[in-house]
Amino acid sequence: MVEYLELCVVGVYSQYVETQSSRAEAVPLVQTISLLNIYLHNLQNSAQSADGLHCAVSDVEMQEHYDEFFEEVFTEMEEKYGEVEEMNVCDNLGDHLVGNVYVKFRREEDAEKAVMDLNNRWFNGQPIHAELSPVTDFREACCRQYEMGECTRGGFCNFMHLKPISRELRRELYGRRRKRHRSRSRSRERRSRSRDRRRDRERRRSRDRERSGRF
Repeated sequence: MVEYLELCVVGVYSQYVETQSSRAEAVPLVQTISLLNIYLHNLQNSAQSADGLHCAVSDVEMQEHYDEFFEEVFTEMEEKYGEVEEMNVCDNLGDHLVGNVYVKFRREEDAEKAVMDLNNRWFNGQPIHAELSPVTDFREACCRQYEMGECTRGGFCNFMHLKPISRELRRELYGRRRKRHRSRSRSRERRSRSRDRRRDRERRRSRDRERSGRF
């Protein structure tokens, strides 16, 4: 009877381990998150145009507004959750893409942490809806015809129409990352040179001790 119970316990434990292992294997490793419908400035402008109202906002002012939004979100993601490899904003009008912001982190755990926290936060008076996204290569997901100015489907295209930021902001945001990488690389080089110098000193001391022992 005791042996039978022991076998039952072992069997249940084995099933538990297998279940936990299969669950762990089923968890996807995702670097990208999507913030749904968070940038609606272009939709508001389109609605104004559709109503026949004259939009007094110039293209320069619209770009400045967009750059401010992009920098605010990008900086918040990096400072609070982790290093951002890439961030893109959809310029589409379709319900499933309009105003979506996609943030690709360098580390998967940062993406997971961001989603869990962001779903408890608000932006511009609205709750944030964040989720993990399977998109990793934006070149495959974006509309190439749109990039060439030839997309005939307009804002309701099912491929991403990525809204560009200004060159100055791109250099500032992504240039900071390159500087950090160079700084880390220089730090690693300095540490490596320091270790080499310590090894050289230890070798010289060892040789000196050996010579001292001979005389």
